Amino acid sequence: MRNEVRLKEDEEQLMTTNGSSISEHQKISTSSRFSSLLASKDRDYLLNQHGTQVKVSDLEGKVTALYFSANWYPPCGNFTGVLVDVYEELRNNGSDFEVVFVSSDEDLNAFNNYRACMPWLAVPYSDLETKKALNRKFDIEGIPCLVVLQPYDDKDDATLHDGVELIYKYGIRAFPFTKEKLEELQKEEKEKHERQTLINLLTNHDRGYLFGHPPSEKVPVSSLVGKTVGLYFSARWCIPCEKFMPKLLSIYQKIKQNLVEKGDALEDFEVVFASTDRDQTSFESYFGTMPWLALPFGDPTIKELTKYFDVQGIPCLVIIGPEGKTVTKQGRNLINLYQENAYPFTEAKLEFLEKQMEEEAKNLPRSEFHVGHRHELSLVSEGTGGGPFICCDCDEQGSGWAYQCLECGYEVHPKCVRAVDRGSMIQR
Repeated sequence: MRNEVRLKEDEEQLMTTNGSSISEHQKISTSSRFSSLLASKDRDYLLNQHGTQVKVSDLEGKVTALYFSANWYPPCGNFTGVLVDVYEELRNNGSDFEVVFVSSDEDLNAFNNYRACMPWLAVPYSDLETKKALNRKFDIEGIPCLVVLQPYDDKDDATLHDGVELIYKYGIRAFPFTKEKLEELQKEEKEKHERQTLINLLTNHDRGYLFGHPPSEKVPVSSLVGKTVGLYFSARWCIPCEKFMPKLLSIYQKIKQNLVEKGDALEDFEVVFASTDRDQTSFESYFGTMPWLALPFGDPTIKELTKYFDVQGIPCLVIIGPEGKTVTKQGRNLINLYQENAYPFTEAKLEFLEKQMEEEAKNLPRSEFHVGHRHELSLVSEGTGGGPFICCDCDEQGSGWAYQCLECGYEVHPKCVRAVDRGSMIQR
């Protein structure tokens, strides 16, 4: 018995010794790892918001996010504001979290101006080699990009490249960005989507209504149950929203008219505006141009819906079916592709429309000259060199069939082509 006790004590001592040894090794490994990534032979520091030098070794033990961004790209500016809120909340509650800005700004003044709004650290603008090395190592193909590194785990599967998406979707709940934490959040999200109803999406404990017209009219959310509903995330200051709005208005009216002519009193379509305007006046002015309903300006439900549906850009149209479940988050793209025929946006309807488009494409000219472009355009599909694209004529997304310039990559929807004869293009 004494031998067993002694053996157990020896094992515990060995575990403690090994645990301490591993811990020290991890600390050394983490410090050297961050140094190899973020320091250079002439520099062992980063810059804080005020230009003060901070040792790279200060990152030891912290979950560290590398933020690839630039002041000249609007989506970066949008995400930076979101990241600032998350960063400050995590730091205020004592979380070991740090962000390091890796700039793609065009000059030092732009870098300094952009960094002034960032409460975290930055690789010095002058250290071009380190910035290039980081972009290569993490295979950065677009910005904004947030790469999250774990302090004591440098395996590839522990490094997250989709930090932007995770911050948009979960906010501070994503911390500490481990595989286990994300699996937990995904499980919660799945359960929440399974319990989803229109009532729990659009109401809260203080409000069970939406604004109608005039805005003083309060329309019960319960009156939308059983309808197909589009949640329209938009704002007056947004140029793409300004372009999409007339199209959505026209399609909305056509869908409503088609349903009236169909004579089915049980079927209806409605849109609910979720505003990201900057002030009440802008909201009221913009909502005044819309015939549909709206969530009150500044209502916390809007921010919750934005995260819940992972809205990373506007305009965005999320379609909710009559049973209160999400049908698609691609309502905007589907309207651009199929107009009012997209309704009710179900998989069965889209499958039918895709087959219809395939049949119609058989009768399209194999090439065209378009009034807005000097080169010949060739008809392509996803199987023949095409794919998702932004139409150079209407600035909206497309997929499937397109007319594409094989010389310079110019692409337009088939419906956007305004054909001209070859001779007039040669004269130009």
